[in-house]
Amino acid sequence: MSQFDDLLVKYKEELGGTRDVSGVDETLLTAITKALGPSIYNDDSSRVSCSDKTELDRVKNNFLIGKMGLADGPDLDAALKEVCEQMGSANRNKYRAIFYYLLVKKLGLEAKYA
Repeated sequence: MSQFDDLLVKYKEELGGTRDVSGVDETLLTAITKALGPSIYNDDSSRVSCSDKTELDRVKNNFLIGKMGLADGPDLDAALKEVCEQMGSANRNKYRAIFYYLLVKKLGLEAKYA
């Protein structure tokens, strides 16, 4: 398998747990991961730090507003907070592809990757 395929397997396992990945939209996860380009291979840029406000602002401005075309507002901040909570504060590996996947699902933006 390629390095990309290995990462997709890791992301699917992280999303669905190692027992059941049937609930994961593989097509959407693949599209989001491909859109992230080479950043998924860099240890630092492949992760999101929920404790870093600058990082969350970057995700909001570059991904949600810039790429997804959403208007800034409290709903974006709430979605970021919910995804951070969903991934858990003890989870040190908040992979960017998974983080974006959960944001897209939470905000109902799947059609943007169709």
